[in-house]
Amino acid sequence: MPIIKSAKKRVRVARKAAVRNSKTKRSLREALKGFAGKPSAQSHSTAQSALDKAVKKGVIHKNKAARLKRQAAAKAKAAGVKPAKAAAKKAAPAPKKTAAKPAVKKTPTKKPAAKKPAAKK
Repeated sequence: MPIIKSAKKRVRVARKAAVRNSKTKRSLREALKGFAGKPSAQSHSTAQSALDKAVKKGVIHKNKAARLKRQAAAKAKAAGVKPAKAAAKKAAPAPKKTAAKPAVKKTPTKKPAAKKPAAKK
């Protein structure tokens, strides 16, 4: 057990980080296994999201995540799964756009004239 105060703090911080990393790794494994078991648009999206979160938290390297995402996309394509974004765009109609109001020009305000210093006698 460390004696120095900063070393004690590093032990506490490392313990918290280990718990956080193990949770992220567990959710990543579950998402990847869920996609591998039954490829669907929802599971593919969940797997990609889990990979991105793991990279953001520094649990896995970004190149490993890119490789796994590429492999998942290839499996999804082979299984005939459509991307989740394309399916969502077709299902929901786009909202109507309203006409923008023209910008109102503001009249410039006049600045008060600067006072001249009084002449010394």
